[in-house]
Amino acid sequence: MAINKIVSSFADAMAGIKDGSTVLIGGFGAVGQPNHLLDALTEQGAKDLTIVANNAGSGRETGIARLMDMGRVRRIVCSFPRSAGSVVFEELHSAGKLELELVAQGTLAERIRAGGAGIPAFYTATAYGTYIGEGKEVREFKGRKYILEEAIKADVALVEAWQADRWGNLRYRTSGRNFNQPMATAADLTIVQSQHLVELGDLGPDDIHTPGIYVDRVIHVPYGDPPAAAPLAD
Repeated sequence: MAINKIVSSFADAMAGIKDGSTVLIGGFGAVGQPNHLLDALTEQGAKDLTIVANNAGSGRETGIARLMDMGRVRRIVCSFPRSAGSVVFEELHSAGKLELELVAQGTLAERIRAGGAGIPAFYTATAYGTYIGEGKEVREFKGRKYILEEAIKADVALVEAWQADRWGNLRYRTSGRNFNQPMATAADLTIVQSQHLVELGDLGPDDIHTPGIYVDRVIHVPYGDPPAAAPLAD
């Protein structure tokens, strides 16, 4: 039977996501964030979620902010919870309705990468001696102190790609690669919205940034220039 990971509806893309899931959200700010998948997750109805993302969204109408505003998120793990327009986060966190785990951005990226690589934990000097490091194991290496950070492995990853084929091989466009690439590897269920679909074999080996073995579902969300006209990440 031929492998085809492309789904035709957002309902199919979101099928099986359970209450209490930990969900990785790709993107850096608005760049590369899979907003159509986030809106579909809001409509799907799963609640009591833990969201892992670079930021906590902005406004109220779409993306992470809408998911939180609808009362679906119990906890968020991120580096930039407060930014321009982060009104929903500020309201919910101030009211004690949303838990926050603040993680330095480099540490967050490495925790996710470690989760995808099967590495359970690692030591880093970042955040040692701060409140973020309180309660974490400390070891000294060559005269410098480090804290132990555990890997992040999630139930679901929501990712945006520039190109995808039916096997789930992905290619990202320039800075849209950001958190999407490591997050795609660190979840039990990886769901992708791709701006373009290409034929099997159109992506050369050096052009594939995420191999299809990590990807479970792909939905086409058309946007932007034709692939041949757009600069892509190396």
